[in-house]
Amino acid sequence: MKRVLFIDRDGTIIKEPPVDFQVDSLEKLEFYPKAITNLNKMASKLDFEWAMVTNQDGLGTDSFPEDTFWPAQNKMLSTLEGEGVVFDEIFIDPSMPCDNSPNRKPGTGMLTKYFSEEYDLKNSFVIGDRLTDVQLAKNLGCKAIFLAEESASVEIKKNGLDEVCALITTDWDQICQYLFSKERTASVVRKTSETDIAIKLNLDGNGKCDISTGLNFFDHMLEQIGKHSGCDLSIKVNGDLHVDEHHTIEDTALALGQAFKDALGDKRGIERYGYCLPMDECKALVALDFGGRPWLVWDADFKREMVGDMPTEMFMHFFKSFSDASLSNLRVEASGANEHHKIEGIFKALARAIKMAIKKDVFNDTLPSTKGAL
Repeated sequence: MKRVLFIDRDGTIIKEPPVDFQVDSLEKLEFYPKAITNLNKMASKLDFEWAMVTNQDGLGTDSFPEDTFWPAQNKMLSTLEGEGVVFDEIFIDPSMPCDNSPNRKPGTGMLTKYFSEEYDLKNSFVIGDRLTDVQLAKNLGCKAIFLAEESASVEIKKNGLDEVCALITTDWDQICQYLFSKERTASVVRKTSETDIAIKLNLDGNGKCDISTGLNFFDHMLEQIGKHSGCDLSIKVNGDLHVDEHHTIEDTALALGQAFKDALGDKRGIERYGYCLPMDECKALVALDFGGRPWLVWDADFKREMVGDMPTEMFMHFFKSFSDASLSNLRVEASGANEHHKIEGIFKALARAIKMAIKKDVFNDTLPSTKGAL
């Protein structure tokens, strides 16, 4: 299914003249700060269809003749095209507000082609500077990015548009960063004769977890990964626990590692490395490198056979499987008197290492490697 960016024109891509609100001459054509740079990044790196949707009050009438509109419009489009930004569709409604045209934003009369199974409107966005753009997003079933001062949130709440409006900002850098951050997700389904696993991962989440493996202590440890890395993590496992815990733990690690590998994508702009923390009387260190070469060094011994309902012999196996599937280099060390603390410290250290390593600068398109490949 195709996702779409529905982008307003005046006040969003180009500045809107403050008196007559008409860009009816080349002298009035001025791009919104940082719009071109970020539109270029978005067009070259994100997989969306692009649609310009604009109300041009009275276009074609004596107050706004078409021959004053098209030179500026064509100049804007040619400038954007020179920077790699090309719109798949351009929708212009010339009606006045009093006409109550179904084509006029926030009406969707011009956009009926998008109400089909071909398009994924739930994961599409409307970007604009008017409340009508946010209302258009609601009518389309999209999310809105509102190009406005933060104080506009009062108006958004007043009109019951809180759930529709994903971001309020006047900075195109933030718009670009937000859209790029939504890309770092993964869904992994792993089914064998021994386990049935479904994992959803969002690297740029808020640490929300929904985890059920059938092993309570394992659930608790996996929650540490989501919570302390800041990743949203859903893990559902139906394993052959009537045999023992081995397959459930091993296959979950493999699926989770695959999810991180998939969500990291080409790894451009990430920090790549991360490490370490104390927990009460113990010290846990997890040095992590998402560098593409799996390896595990394990320096942690446990005196108890079980912690909760999880065998301690499986902890090293979990980290080895995660390393293999995520293509990461891991060094794990733990010392202390309390086995629970040591194990929880290791999982929290892994989470904090992940948080450091996956941090991404969306404006840095380079690989964190002198080799030029990971």
